[in-house]
Amino acid sequence: MQTVENLCKRLVIEGFEIALNGKTRESPPRQKVLDGKQEAKVIAMRLGKPPKGYANWSLRLLAERVVELGLVDSISHETIRQTLKKTV
Repeated sequence: MQTVENLCKRLVIEGFEIALNGKTRESPPRQKVLDGKQEAKVIAMRLGKPPKGYANWSLRLLAERVVELGLVDSISHETIRQTLKKTV
């Protein structure tokens, strides 16, 4: 019931087009942390050998290395995961 009421209210106040399709965002919710060149460096790093003492790259290890290399000031392992997921 509430959803229908909200839709009717939006139709009256904002018009048919916005009620049907919704509003578009003026800007993305957050700026991207990595640009294209930085993403390429992360992907290349992941494809290379892991550091001594490690069998494989972990997301957290990649995030730490990206900060150590000075590509960004800080980055989460989730951002690394999303970047690497694009390549699959």
